[in-house]
Amino acid sequence: MIAMDVSSIFTEYISVLTLVICMCVGYVVKNIIPNEKVNRFIPLIAATLGVVINVWVAMDFTPQVITAGLVSGLASTGMYELVDQFIKLADTTGNKD
Repeated sequence: MIAMDVSSIFTEYISVLTLVICMCVGYVVKNIIPNEKVNRFIPLIAATLGVVINVWVAMDFTPQVITAGLVSGLASTGMYELVDQFIKLADTTGNKD
């Protein structure tokens, strides 16, 4: 029952298009401007961009659309970190052979 509630939250509040765009923009910002002062603002940039993209796609400005944009934008930073850790793990385990 709880798993169904969590999955319904993800399907209702995460837009894959918004997540992918925010993840790509965050990646570009992180690699073009490799400065810790700028990197700490990447979640804020992703959340703001997520809201803008979701409002544009939905052509509506409701709390659900804003929440979905925020969640998708912030999830993109988490997804980037997950992929980054997998790559680092694969590199470290691959070098031990």
